[in-house]
Amino acid sequence: MNDTIAALSTPGGEGAIALVRISGVHAVAVAGAVFRGRIKPSEAKPRVQHFGRIFDGEAQVDEVMLTVFRAPASYTGEDVVEISGHGGILVSRRVLQTVLKNGARLAEPGEFTQRAFLNGKMDLTQAEAVMDLIRAQTELSLRAAQEQLSGRLGGRVRELQDALLTVLAHVEAYIDFPDEDIDPATGSALQQRMQDVSDSIALLLRTAEQGRILRHGVRTVIFGAPNAGKSSLLNTLLGYERAIVSSIAGTTRDTIEEVINLRGIPLRLIDTAGLRESSDVIEQEGIARTRQQVEQADLVLHIFDATEEIFHHEATKARREIWILNKTDLFVHPSWDGVDGLRISCKTGEGMEALAEAIFERMLGGGSEFRDVSVAINARHQDALQRTARSLDAAREAFTRGLSVEFVAVDLREALEAIGEVIGKTDTEDLLGKIFSTFCIGK
Repeated sequence: MNDTIAALSTPGGEGAIALVRISGVHAVAVAGAVFRGRIKPSEAKPRVQHFGRIFDGEAQVDEVMLTVFRAPASYTGEDVVEISGHGGILVSRRVLQTVLKNGARLAEPGEFTQRAFLNGKMDLTQAEAVMDLIRAQTELSLRAAQEQLSGRLGGRVRELQDALLTVLAHVEAYIDFPDEDIDPATGSALQQRMQDVSDSIALLLRTAEQGRILRHGVRTVIFGAPNAGKSSLLNTLLGYERAIVSSIAGTTRDTIEEVINLRGIPLRLIDTAGLRESSDVIEQEGIARTRQQVEQADLVLHIFDATEEIFHHEATKARREIWILNKTDLFVHPSWDGVDGLRISCKTGEGMEALAEAIFERMLGGGSEFRDVSVAINARHQDALQRTARSLDAAREAFTRGLSVEFVAVDLREALEAIGEVIGKTDTEDLLGKIFSTFCIGK
């Protein structure tokens, strides 16, 4: 925290502008050592851009715009200087190298946001929302990240913390005065408070699946026999020719993965090799990968050739599976009569809207739970809240059984410790290292 850090905060490669960010106690001094303009960085008004040039010794590196943000009114809560220069690969790298030569060190992944958290500019849920915002692939996932960044989840968790603290304070008061028993009315009120917190935690835990889908998408495997139209379905859903389509069976040997936006939900489509007996070593490997993908799938689109007679199919163990009868524009074999499956044609596009509706309904139950994306917890939040709920259940049971209030207090403290991890109230170095290591450098 005593170091002054710097990094390129825009993507590498060619672009209109490249931004180098400097943060720390000596950020302004470092900028002053490399920037020459009408005003020195130390004299610059905060949040006002100033034109000048970056020099490495007497050699000019680039013409730039420089902005100073004074602590604590900055992203990190420290003095921050942002240098916006030309977006070439070499020139932006030279600007950064010049800054590093004059007293800054290269920032670690996520270090700017980590400093923002450590300096109280945001809680841990908001820090995680920064990367969710960057990685958002659909409008719904973007809105969920924005809600979390605004502090909606952190606010709810703090309310639950306050409620637990109130209960613990009452319990510890009775520990301090052991001669006084908890009267029935007070005991009932404390039990009800713990029940209310448990109910609120249960509501938050119900958003875990929603959060997983918004962040990582629905893992959707296109599965079936060779030549049933798996690659054609992938191409039709994508809207362009991504996979090779051929009348020759076994064209697809490996898995092909792409992402589409289905009504705000990221759908990770995985085209797989067709299942059949094969002596081809490469095709055998592709079939083995198909079975592995099916086992890991959230949704299986099981596609059949409707022109052929129904046959004994290989069942899948997927929680959700949709049967699709393809090539209905050609002919539907009478053996498919009465079979519950969507009739489509990848050639004409017939039935594709019905397929989209079926996928949305099957995965999201019509999407009712996606109308409110103000809270969508991630896997880390889920684990912490589950531990909170278990400790809270233990506290309530100890209370009900009439055990000593010391046992109740221990369980309540464990519950508070666990829920504090959600927003970083009980942060540890390992926890922070794990979270911020997933960030990109410069953020």
